[in-house]
Amino acid sequence: MAKSLAQQWIDRDEANISPSYTRSYPFVMAKGRGSEVWDVDGNRYIDFGTGIAVTNTGHSHPHVVAAIKKQADAFLHMSGTDFYYAPQIELAERLNRLAPISGPTKVFFGNSGAEAVEAAMKLARWRTGRPRFLAFYRAFHGRTFGAVSLTASKAIQRNGFAPLLPGVSHAFYPNPYRNPFPGEDPGQAALDYIENHLFKTTTPPDEVAAIIVEPIQGEGGYIVPPDNFLPGLRELADKYGILLVFDEVQSGFGRTGKMFAAEHWGVEPDIICMAKGIASGMPLGAIVARADVMSWPPGAHASTFGGNPVSCAAALATLDLLEGGFVEMSARSGAYLKSRLREIAERFPAMGDVRGKGLMVGVELVKNPESKEPWPELRNLIVQKAFEHGLLMLGCGSNSLRFIPALNIPEDILDEGIGMYEAALADALKEIG
Repeated sequence: MAKSLAQQWIDRDEANISPSYTRSYPFVMAKGRGSEVWDVDGNRYIDFGTGIAVTNTGHSHPHVVAAIKKQADAFLHMSGTDFYYAPQIELAERLNRLAPISGPTKVFFGNSGAEAVEAAMKLARWRTGRPRFLAFYRAFHGRTFGAVSLTASKAIQRNGFAPLLPGVSHAFYPNPYRNPFPGEDPGQAALDYIENHLFKTTTPPDEVAAIIVEPIQGEGGYIVPPDNFLPGLRELADKYGILLVFDEVQSGFGRTGKMFAAEHWGVEPDIICMAKGIASGMPLGAIVARADVMSWPPGAHASTFGGNPVSCAAALATLDLLEGGFVEMSARSGAYLKSRLREIAERFPAMGDVRGKGLMVGVELVKNPESKEPWPELRNLIVQKAFEHGLLMLGCGSNSLRFIPALNIPEDILDEGIGMYEAALADALKEIG
């Protein structure tokens, strides 16, 4: 039997591309429009993964594509580290206005989330003169050396790369569903662990440059913290003169039903890291920081391609759409999605928890809803079965699924995808026994 076009491309991929990439199923994309994608063999799928929470405005939105074409016709590159151009300046103005930080702010541009995290780490050390960082277990901040030193999501991401950046300590991220402090308030217990354990044993607070945290953990399982956690971190940071850095790479740009997840708690960081949904699929990352924090001198940090003019044009068009109603769509569709998933969970107890904000929704799979024993094998099988039913999904954490469709997904497409998920869940449970 002749191989499908998809399999032919996969064979060529395996012969030529690093095996470090993680591919869950044999989808080879040919084109995408909105929340629908087609593979090279002409098969249609609904996309609940959006390129790992990147295509927030859907695939190839006409407004974004037009902005990219217009800028490409003008010029493709003129490094913003040495020259000036309008798209970069205009985007910086927009981001400074939108960032959840009061007072004057400034922007540094890179190409990715990991670069944004690296820039935040360098800036925090430069501004404070302190060597240490505090991050959290199950966090994901990227795979470059500084970022992976903060990352504590999966051992494979660190295995074989030691020694990593020294001076990084990790604390517990509070999980209301799977409380690491049984019998205690998870948010307060996590804060007490930092102040009464870490700060008094291994991590002198006067040496900590920054606390770096995801307002909602992404790769770690789509964990929404208790309401007292982020305000408590702000108080701790202020008490000890530590900068507070929010990694909003996955949760930003309307994903949670607000422009940034931090806005759900009204907590302001000193530095915020951005990427993924910022430019609808074009490579771009950024940090926004208080102007008094981002006061480093020329040459202290730079990026040849950071703030590329085509990516900036795409980002400006993306922000037009987000501010024009897509953020509100995320809030409405997210509430509807969670209600539908909770209805399904009543019929399938293996869905131990449905959580999230906006269209950043996670489902945790468990063998027993009473013991909450994780069921990673079921999660992995659901991802495969969903693909067979025509739905693209991604896992997160050890045993959770993430639902991250485009913010503007039509309700009929959302309903169709939810139906595919339920069919995949039923098939997986039948097969796994």
